[in-house]
Amino acid sequence: MITFVGAGPGAEDLITVRGQRLLQSADIVIYAGSLVNPGLLSLCRKECEIYNSAKMTLEEVMEVMERGEREKKEIVRLHTGDPCLYGAIREQMDELDRCGISYEVCPGVSSFCGAAAALEAEYTLPGISQSVVITRMAGRTPVPEKESIRSFAAHQSTMVIFLSTGMLRQLSEELIRGGYPEDTPAAIVYKATWPEEKVLRCTVADLAETAEAENVTKTALIVVGRVLDGEYERSKLYDPSFTTEFRKASADPEKRELSAHAEERKLSDRRNLQSR
Repeated sequence: MITFVGAGPGAEDLITVRGQRLLQSADIVIYAGSLVNPGLLSLCRKECEIYNSAKMTLEEVMEVMERGEREKKEIVRLHTGDPCLYGAIREQMDELDRCGISYEVCPGVSSFCGAAAALEAEYTLPGISQSVVITRMAGRTPVPEKESIRSFAAHQSTMVIFLSTGMLRQLSEELIRGGYPEDTPAAIVYKATWPEEKVLRCTVADLAETAEAENVTKTALIVVGRVLDGEYERSKLYDPSFTTEFRKASADPEKRELSAHAEERKLSDRRNLQSR
């Protein structure tokens, strides 16, 4: 059996309990060495075979998987964050299907969640943004034109941008041309949840200068949007005037305010009478 496991955003204790158990029982682990925290490999048994896929091609990865399957071994394919995002797992699954090898996926905590934690941010604030765009700049790996940074920027929703730290000047230009004002809050989160995590707050206009000042050139996420500036509307979910499945709305807020003013007047009148 092959299990694709999300290693989490970086910190060793942010892998899921299920993922931890799978690593502890694995006979073979193929891990994405460019981004997965190597400290997680300490969970593996001494006799576990470990391969670094950063130095391997798809064909070489498949060779290890096929051989392990023939030997009836438990195999963990360890990907950074959650493997559904930029994990290149579809092509592996298709090859496994072709070979008749069964597999399953153990999800993980994505680095975009780790970045939100580092920023102490909520990506979906009422009245500001209710959508999160997860995307990347086109580089050696192309991006469909209909999914360009510029086209997404027109919505001015929250945007989390992967794999683009080396192209921040172009990124700023595309964000601004697409519709974000130059003073839109932004942040560069370097190695979210790792011991060397670094949070750099800036605006869309000065992304490149901010990264250069701190010598950040890779392994960072870019977060853009007004959710970073602190203004928002109160959530309806916990508003006393809003009915939910679990509780009924209390009196109208304006009526409560008028009632409160009336009570204050009564107390004031009572005090006045007592002082005479």
